[in-house]
Amino acid sequence: MKTTAVSEDEMPYLRTGNGEPLVLIHGLGEIKEGWEKQFELADQYDLIVPDLRGHGNNPRMDGITIKNFAKDILSLLDELKIESAHICGMSMGGIVVQEIYRQASERCLSLILVSTFYHAPVQLRTLFFPVRKARALLLSSEEQRLMAAKTCLYSWKQENMDEFYKFYKPNKEGYVKSMEACLEVDNRSLLPEIKVPTLVIGCQYDSIIPVWIQILMHELIPNSKLVILKKSGHIAKLEVTEKFNHTLRHFLNENGLTEKAG
Repeated sequence: MKTTAVSEDEMPYLRTGNGEPLVLIHGLGEIKEGWEKQFELADQYDLIVPDLRGHGNNPRMDGITIKNFAKDILSLLDELKIESAHICGMSMGGIVVQEIYRQASERCLSLILVSTFYHAPVQLRTLFFPVRKARALLLSSEEQRLMAAKTCLYSWKQENMDEFYKFYKPNKEGYVKSMEACLEVDNRSLLPEIKVPTLVIGCQYDSIIPVWIQILMHELIPNSKLVILKKSGHIAKLEVTEKFNHTLRHFLNENGLTEKAG
């Protein structure tokens, strides 16, 4: 049974399923419901799916940082009396996953890093942020969503576009603050210290975060596993759902972290 609730820190979240806890963390401009195609994993896992500050139904616009995103999720786990969980995040969510490990590695059963990155050079921040900020503030919501869809998706067929629009709902203020927070990340020294099972997922046609970045992450994280999903842009969980979900299940089962269903 799926339930919707709000934490003591005003974080809305969905919870469904049984088994070991699996936290699913959305990307920049997304909402928690963007993981609905992964709710089939509830047959094996206790899924916990939050809206980060400045996203979805989360009203908090203060303190938008990667550090606070991670703290909010750890506080939610405290509130739910969950000692440890598998932590999965896509894009910005993957950066939050890394920060959760930094803050509380003992609470991470495994990490799943999807279409994400680990370091934003100063030059990138200088060139990239002003352009993206101006675009976010000056374009209409419809224009921004169309541009995001055509950048994020490999296939522009109407079905994919419609699905993307359902779950990509950026709040301008929250979006800009979160994007700036992402561009401050530097986890070059953290990745070699990761000691839990880690899956890095990249996408063949990702134009937001090119797949070579995931390859570098895989090389930096000891004993990590790398999977490159074909025929997908930045949003594999939407474009190649069956392969994406199978990849998550296989990784967790292969490492003996949960009993196979049935």
